[in-house]
Amino acid sequence: MISLRGKQKRYLRAAAHDMRPLFSVGKQGLTENWLNQLVDAINKRELFKVNILANSDVDVTELKQFIESNSSIQVVQTIGHTLVLFGESQEKENRHYSVAVQKI
Repeated sequence: MISLRGKQKRYLRAAAHDMRPLFSVGKQGLTENWLNQLVDAINKRELFKVNILANSDVDVTELKQFIESNSSIQVVQTIGHTLVLFGESQEKENRHYSVAVQKI
């Protein structure tokens, strides 16, 4: 896991600015299956957003703790009910953001 410095976080926030949330947390809440889907998406994209729906029983801090404690995914930023997530891909051909972050 890469520990992010300020400039690196700023780069990732700027890159995620125009993205739409890829995942949502709803009534089912936080499950192991949902987390496995996040990890698979990180291996393909490295950077994306997750949205907490209004009908969810989960709040932002719970979601952040669940993701960071059970995986190597990092929460870069929280904006209201939306989290920006980043993690280094296991597959070298999918490492775009992590390569750029390491150069900063």
